[in-house]
Amino acid sequence: MGTTKFILGSAAVVTMLTSSAFAEDMTGMITRIDRLNGTISIQQTQKGTVGASTGNAGALQEYKAKDAAMLDAVHAGDRVSYTATETNGTGTLTKLQKQK
Repeated sequence: MGTTKFILGSAAVVTMLTSSAFAEDMTGMITRIDRLNGTISIQQTQKGTVGASTGNAGALQEYKAKDAAMLDAVHAGDRVSYTATETNGTGTLTKLQKQK
């Protein structure tokens, strides 16, 4: 019984560490900004080769901005590159840059 609890506990810790430490540069289009709550919704741009798209848009994700000031330079409809992490199911935007 003790070994089983140890293995399950270790698996839970590994899952939490990988999800909270995961950060990847992504691109997308801003669909909504809530400056009062410091949140932003971004429609992720699909990755892949030309012609491979099935016509479906990428995932829409809402993030909490690490620093609310990063939302001041962008508007809905802007294409952006961004980095986000996820901790306990909550996405946090750590970098946001408007594309030219």
